[in-house]
Amino acid sequence: MIAPIFLTPVLHEKIWGGTALRDHFELNIPSDTTGEAWIISGHPNGVSPIDSGAYAGKTLAQLWHDNPELFENHDVSRPYPLLVKFLDAHKDLSVQVHPGDEYAAEHNNGELGKTESWYILAANEGAEIYYGHQAQTKAEFDQMVDAGDWEHLLKKIPVTPGDFFYVPSGTLHALGAGVLALETQQSSDVTYRVYDFDRPNPKTRELRELHLTDAKNVTQVPFKPETPQQKVLQVGELKETTLVEAPYFNVYKDELDGEAFLIKQAPYTQYTVIEGAGQVVVNGVAYPLELATSFIMPATVEEWMFKGKMTLIASTPGPKSR
Repeated sequence: MIAPIFLTPVLHEKIWGGTALRDHFELNIPSDTTGEAWIISGHPNGVSPIDSGAYAGKTLAQLWHDNPELFENHDVSRPYPLLVKFLDAHKDLSVQVHPGDEYAAEHNNGELGKTESWYILAANEGAEIYYGHQAQTKAEFDQMVDAGDWEHLLKKIPVTPGDFFYVPSGTLHALGAGVLALETQQSSDVTYRVYDFDRPNPKTRELRELHLTDAKNVTQVPFKPETPQQKVLQVGELKETTLVEAPYFNVYKDELDGEAFLIKQAPYTQYTVIEGAGQVVVNGVAYPLELATSFIMPATVEEWMFKGKMTLIASTPGPKSR
């Protein structure tokens, strides 16, 4: 198939979710507490349906296994390695940490670890994220967690639209209230909660489970933030900013005002339109691109053209995901 693969988002309700996915992207959310839209996913907890074209009615997970040539996939026994989400943090998310591959495989039924990244799409005035911690030794970290000394343990950072954060496994983190983000991550749903603001589940009225032993085992101490070096490349009338090139994924911001001709640089490329609208032209066929459209440019497409005025977040698999 020489065409883009367009995907339908899968929506998830969360106790911290809101209505931003409807208000900002006009998604048909199931309730006023919708926290996540899994927009490119092969994960069984929210696998993306293909919404048009030759593979309409199938899922991304099926394509990954049944049509490996679309991804230059040489191992059909492994799952689709990446996952892209919109996150609406109407309220604070739980402070959490994710394991690496080896720990997740051993303790979470063979799941992948979870390294992720955030591109901040919108943020209320004064909005913050939790990113890292203040402890200098593991003993100090464990003591502060056991004492619930969150005021002195947690690091907060103010955020504005356009900010980008790389969040490797082992990083203590959470989106704060009033943040809308696009998350690019490994295809994993493993989360160890450390602190949940002592709030009950609205359905059960019980506090949500914490995972302190696992969290202590995997959290990086001391915290050393990674700040990827960004670079800018001009391609026609498209400005591409490299946000991160990392072991599991690479993330780029593509800002277009006019036309740009692109040539395949990776086994496949994931795209989501975060501002504006336009077209992508493949093999002489123009496909409309609107706000929140997500698609994959498969390995079978060698070149394509973008037209319009729009911004997209693109991602490709890193060396550990190929």
